[in-house]
Order: sequence, then C-alpha cells, then structure tokens
Amino acid sequence: MFGLFNRIPSISTNELAGKLGKNLILLDVRTPSEYRGGHIASAKNVPLNKIADYRQKETQPVYVICQSGMRSKQAARILKQKGYQVINVTGGMNRWTGPTRGGK
Repeated sequence: MFGLFNRIPSISTNELAGKLGKNLILLDVRTPSEYRGGHIASAKNVPLNKIADYRQKETQPVYVICQSGMRSKQAARILKQKGYQVINVTGGMNRWTGPTRGGK
C-alpha cells in the first residue's frame, strides 16, 4: 500500500498535446543532441544526467518527456524526491505526433 503514495502520475502524448499552450512546464530529459534533432517547441532541455541540479521554484506540475518514457520516469522520480509535483509523459517522443522544432 505504501507504494501507491510513491507512484508517479503519467499521461499520454495525446493528453499532453491537449495541454500545450496552457503555460505548462515541460522538461525534455534527452541528451542535447537528441533534443536538437527534434523537440516540442515549449520543452526545455534538462538532460537526465543534470536533472538533480534542476532548481526552479515551480508551483505547478512539471511534465517530463524523453525518447520512449524510460529516462523521463527516472527523472520524474528524482524530481518527486526534490518535492516537485511531476507527471511522466509515457511513450515519449517516439509516440509524439504533434509539431516539433529542430531536426531535419
């Protein structure tokens, strides 16, 4: 039962698409080269290996995305331990069908 309180909420990429433009905080935890290859316009790149240093004072949920959902899940755990309200985007950029910036 204790594990239920430690669960990280998640949403699909389709649900995320419906929330964009509403001043939401989206962190892309992929490497800088992956991010440059194509990212959601409002996403800020904070690679997984630097997520522990993230120090913004957020009063709203922080959404995290990566390529497939695995690194973002790790990042979400770290951010939750730091006191952030965090939501993992399942499927990551592999499932994202909306517009992107960067890339070819």
